[in-house]
Amino acid sequence: MKISLGDKDKNTLQRWLKSRAVGPKQKLRAKIILMTAEGRPTEELMSLLNASNPTLNLWRKRYLECGINGLVKGKTRAPGKPPLPQDKVQEILTLTMTGKPIAATHWSCRTMAKQVGVSRMSVNRIWREHKLKPHRVKGFKVSNDPLFAEKLRDVIGLYLDPPEKAIVFSVDEKSQIQALDRTQPGLPIKPGKAGTMTHDYKRHGTTTLFAALNVHEGTVIGECLPNHRNDEFLKFLKKLDTQTDKTLDVHLIVDNYATHKHPNVKEWLAKHPRFHLHFTPTSASWVNLVERFFRDITEEQIRRGVFRSVDELEATIKQYLEHRNANPKPYQWTATPEAILAKVTRAKEMLGTLH
Repeated sequence: MKISLGDKDKNTLQRWLKSRAVGPKQKLRAKIILMTAEGRPTEELMSLLNASNPTLNLWRKRYLECGINGLVKGKTRAPGKPPLPQDKVQEILTLTMTGKPIAATHWSCRTMAKQVGVSRMSVNRIWREHKLKPHRVKGFKVSNDPLFAEKLRDVIGLYLDPPEKAIVFSVDEKSQIQALDRTQPGLPIKPGKAGTMTHDYKRHGTTTLFAALNVHEGTVIGECLPNHRNDEFLKFLKKLDTQTDKTLDVHLIVDNYATHKHPNVKEWLAKHPRFHLHFTPTSASWVNLVERFFRDITEEQIRRGVFRSVDELEATIKQYLEHRNANPKPYQWTATPEAILAKVTRAKEMLGTLH
């Protein structure tokens, strides 16, 4: 195909190649026309421009038909099917957010498509555009603690504005950590394939990890004990007493587990006035920062671990703590009590409208 370029068009195409305001696609079209006008063979253009023969012919014909304006942007295609009527789109959105299928707990693309008489791809596109994901659900728990606001301000106050000459620990127990040994060895990860792990396992016992997260330093004092009764909690308190500066007060953030309120614990605390317990609201374990640490150790060390004995499990946990404490990074609490209380109020108001 031969193309004859006038000086005006040639100068315009050359300016396109030098301009930063012209996109790469438009520059490619300019090169196609300029090099074709120079008489270069198609095979050379395909190699130099990394373009197919249909692409070269497309823009050559476009230039011959429409001139230089035809190279500015591609023609928009006419849609193969007319768009869905707005009332059909609204029907899909309304059913998604307020209804459910007869024989299922939530909609899928296919059940919705069958219900309203459209294709599943149309349903999928509408859900994407409106950021709807019926297949996903998030759990929640709204605390009914009558002292929720008071306890929340107390705990978050320790995070955001700790007292002077004091250490703040977030304390809890991760109980029933199982020493699981797999019945068969897994296969290593390979390109294109994930590592494997058999779902069959052997139980070799359990342990309980008592952990005290130093809120402002990020270090963790931990100890594995066979149970999580008041005796073990007292033993852990004594460990904290020996491993902290005697001149500093110790503030412990704990949940409402009965062990933390046992008479033996109260008696020990009375004899050690530098220790102060701060209780999180009931059904609000997320307020306790040590839960974030428990998630990390579970994901990074325990869940995929293979342990042939409780001793091996406890040794692994100890090694994890040593590694973490060598380069501690504290978790940053940013939410204010007012922001949280506002969300809780909105949640309760919404739940009230559903009854």
